[in-house]
Amino acid sequence: MKTARLGPQERAHALARMAEEELDVLVVGGGVVGSGTALDAATRGLLTGVVEARDWASGTSSRSSKLIHGGLRYLEMLDFALVREALKERGLLTRRLAPHLVKPVPFLYPLTHRGWERLYAGSGVALYDTMAVTSGHGRGLPGHRHLTRHKALRVAPCLQKDSLVGALQYYDAQMDDARYVATLVRTAASYGALAANRARVVGFLREGERVVGARVQDVEQGGEYEVRARQVVNATGVWTDETQAMVGERGQFHVRASKGIHLVVPKDRIHSTTGLILRTEKSVLFVIPWGRHWIIGTTDTDWDLDKAHPAASSADIDYLLAHVNSVLAVPLSRDDVEGVYAGLRPLLAGESEATSQLSREHTVAHPVPGLVVVAGGKYTTYRVMAKDAVDAAVHGLDRRVAECCTEQVPLTGADGYHALWNARARIAAESGLHVVRVEHLLNRYGSLITELLDLIAADPTLGEPLAAADDYLRAEVVYAASHEGARHLDDVLTRRTRISIEAFDRGTLSAREAAELMAPVLGWDKEHLEKEVTHYEKRVEAERESQRQPDDLTADAARLGAPDIVPL
Repeated sequence: MKTARLGPQERAHALARMAEEELDVLVVGGGVVGSGTALDAATRGLLTGVVEARDWASGTSSRSSKLIHGGLRYLEMLDFALVREALKERGLLTRRLAPHLVKPVPFLYPLTHRGWERLYAGSGVALYDTMAVTSGHGRGLPGHRHLTRHKALRVAPCLQKDSLVGALQYYDAQMDDARYVATLVRTAASYGALAANRARVVGFLREGERVVGARVQDVEQGGEYEVRARQVVNATGVWTDETQAMVGERGQFHVRASKGIHLVVPKDRIHSTTGLILRTEKSVLFVIPWGRHWIIGTTDTDWDLDKAHPAASSADIDYLLAHVNSVLAVPLSRDDVEGVYAGLRPLLAGESEATSQLSREHTVAHPVPGLVVVAGGKYTTYRVMAKDAVDAAVHGLDRRVAECCTEQVPLTGADGYHALWNARARIAAESGLHVVRVEHLLNRYGSLITELLDLIAADPTLGEPLAAADDYLRAEVVYAASHEGARHLDDVLTRRTRISIEAFDRGTLSAREAAELMAPVLGWDKEHLEKEVTHYEKRVEAERESQRQPDDLTADAARLGAPDIVPL
């Protein structure tokens, strides 16, 4: 199988071909569910297209807690089926489908009551581990263990001594959510899917009652295409209701948005060798290891304002700091916060007024002939959602179609990853890179590292780190534009890398260098380069201003002060 590129030429070709040929399946939405649906359909031999109005994973799928987990709190809600399903997927991802992207991560759960709490929580974590093993894919992650207070403080010295009487430690997994989606799209394209970001559906094509395709606007180059498809899958997450409204039919369910915000702080601000999971009055709070940083999250509040750019308010930030500081021996302040990001969960509405109680189950519906809608769910179970969506679409095709096989399809970069990891010292010696740089590339690109090493061999300056963000090599910026579908500076600094949340300057000091690296690949002249840099700086300032506002309304208004570089 040849690895697909998602460069400018490939995008143009995909749009042109979608306009020329009738597709079997057109997927609307380029988040994790839409991308997963495109991969599922393509690997069943269906001619598949996937379009995304903005950038791949630019909505919910780049703004999660970055965890692949069964969900301990759903176990407490007695939602055993959801937890078992998610644990099976966790095992598949860590062991077979994406070992280069999905990694085990330890968590410490402090106990605050003697006796009964250890029995209660310990039984839950033991059941969690047991369900993972009985799913058939649970082995590979260490089992849980009970710790005394003394041992807990040895692995997490950051905790106040009187904040716990003991602890439990267990394992889940994590990934870079936006990078995962970009890899999903490339994998789908490798199996024949036609993929175009910055391609917005502005209406559906109808023949009588039946949906027979969509009108797709090229947001970048202008123009509109009629893309005909025998089945259309709406996988637009929190935009499900708006997309459904284009059909002119009332949806069978509604999706409600719940906002969750996260803080990013430097590694040295919290002295611990393990992540933390803490109870709050509404949900749970995670402190998650993230390279040279920690991610702290999340909140869970209703959101009915701008969905493209949900804003974190000052109250949200204070809420997280207050809760994490309640257990830290050395409290965090606003000055410790490097980055802040806010995302929206697509929850099926109608089951509870509190968003933290809304279902994380997913639903697939066939509201009118030719249209399938998939919504709800959680990141970890995206593959199951994709399977169910394609199964529903297949019912509308008048031929036999193969069963889902994505359980056996590793993502691009997975094959050969372990062998290359074992050879990382040799790769470092041959390439001239430090072994730490090679490990970084392997854990972001897997066996695709050879493509980046080829770029560096052709231009050794690309093997140098970005001046103001030295975790990332200059080659990664070029590669994002040439191979991974990045069309704008924001795509690179926010999603292909995480510079926008991992640096105190939020990426402004790297903006010009990155833009200059992207310009030759994307054909930017000096005027366009300046426009990209200026827009990014304005976006960062708008986000900073929103985070100084007291509530959602004022934060939303401040964030909207910097519109998209290509308005929809």
